[in-house]
Amino acid sequence: MPAVTTISLTDFLVQPNIDGSPAWELLNGQAIQKPMPTLFHSRLQRNLVNFINRSTDTYEAIQELRCLVPPLSPVPDIAVVAVARLSEEDGPLEGAPDWLIETRSPDQSTLSLQTKILHCLSNGTQLAWLIDIDHQQVWVWQGDNLPTIFSSEMSLPMLGDLPELTVDGAIAMTRQR
Repeated sequence: MPAVTTISLTDFLVQPNIDGSPAWELLNGQAIQKPMPTLFHSRLQRNLVNFINRSTDTYEAIQELRCLVPPLSPVPDIAVVAVARLSEEDGPLEGAPDWLIETRSPDQSTLSLQTKILHCLSNGTQLAWLIDIDHQQVWVWQGDNLPTIFSSEMSLPMLGDLPELTVDGAIAMTRQR
């Protein structure tokens, strides 16, 4: 079996290609390129960001924001961050997002997504969603609790005072132009 080459966060961050599209992440010492999103994935991402940002002034939802959560550098599909934590300077987010949202792509490893989610939860993330469009469900992590699977008309937990959103409502965003 060939040896797995690992890279430090410092060495990863100076790589010239990490901000290409799709973005590269550093997970468990390995540089991994995110899969190219599909039409439904992209629509869901855009519509969720718009829904969150229209509904609150306390948090900002940002697509594909690089986060520095040593020793990892995740790039969540959507990072929701308290406005007070956002820098006035351009660059990555220092630390884990308050709320992390990932949409599972068909060819994406659920294990690597869960690794990213668990690392962020252990470093300050309060809420994480893993959306599975194909199975029409959302896995939700809150604090130290095991994930809960939400489906159909179940209301998803949110941060702050956002309006209710069900799993069906979120999945419907894949068809919304």
